[in-house]
Amino acid sequence: MGGSPATAVIDRAIERGRLSHSIILHGDQPGLLTDIAAVIADRLLNTEGPAELGRRWTGGAAGVDHPDCFVLRPAGKMRQISAEATRDLIAKVQVSASVSLRKVAIIHDADRMNAAAANIFLKTLEEPPANTTLLLLTTHLYALLPTIRSRCLHFRFPVSSVGELATAPGWSQWLTDYRAWLVQATQPAESKRAVADHVFTIYGLVARFGLILDQATAAAWEKEKTTLPETLEESEQVAIETGLANGLRSRLFADVEIATRDFAREKLLAGDTGTRYLLGASVDELERCTRLLRLNLNESAALESFLLGSLRIWSRR
Repeated sequence: MGGSPATAVIDRAIERGRLSHSIILHGDQPGLLTDIAAVIADRLLNTEGPAELGRRWTGGAAGVDHPDCFVLRPAGKMRQISAEATRDLIAKVQVSASVSLRKVAIIHDADRMNAAAANIFLKTLEEPPANTTLLLLTTHLYALLPTIRSRCLHFRFPVSSVGELATAPGWSQWLTDYRAWLVQATQPAESKRAVADHVFTIYGLVARFGLILDQATAAAWEKEKTTLPETLEESEQVAIETGLANGLRSRLFADVEIATRDFAREKLLAGDTGTRYLLGASVDELERCTRLLRLNLNESAALESFLLGSLRIWSRR
């Protein structure tokens, strides 16, 4: 993200010593947000110059491994940040820095704070500790309390999902087959067998989607584990793995939406104005199903519901 407007603003603020004490980093990729937070922590904590102006940490890795950098993560399968864990973090940042002149706290998936934790953290935002920067990371900005959002400076790091999962085994072919199914779904069914073929194709797509997601999650988790601190508790590792799976799942569904849009665009450019309504209805159906995922609906059930709904929508022609 070097050279982006957001990083340019942050760089200038750090250089001038005017970076806000509370910052929200939000976007679609948790890994990217984590990397950016680590760079900001490194810039803030590892200052150089005369002894009275700054000191550099040489006892280990930079950024998040610095003794004046504190990290708060969700824990458990439900990926919740508890009130107790929030109080522990606040107690740490209230103490004077041990090596640097500043302190940094990084809150991963800040939207996963439960109600009690969010209200406790809000008091810290209202009266932030001196020489402390709070970095809140989230992929669901509006799941944070409005009162928390209003007390932080926001930086968005948007990255398109297009092409990100092209290397996932079978995903490019899945999208090609989905498009072919859309083409068939818009054609009049000539027989009962053709209708049955549409339905059987749906269940084939659903089964392959689950397999691709499982394989992509396993590969991403193996890579992610090599970057995690050894001090992480098992409950925190479970939360990270669950969050990773949810993020990959969201990006797969985003690619489905893009594929649907591209299919409809060609028809619109060819003069098929009725496609505009059908595309809107299809996207509405996809968004309805992805909202249900946040209520713990199984992704296979959500995709099945979307594809069956899409078959009804596109076959109305």
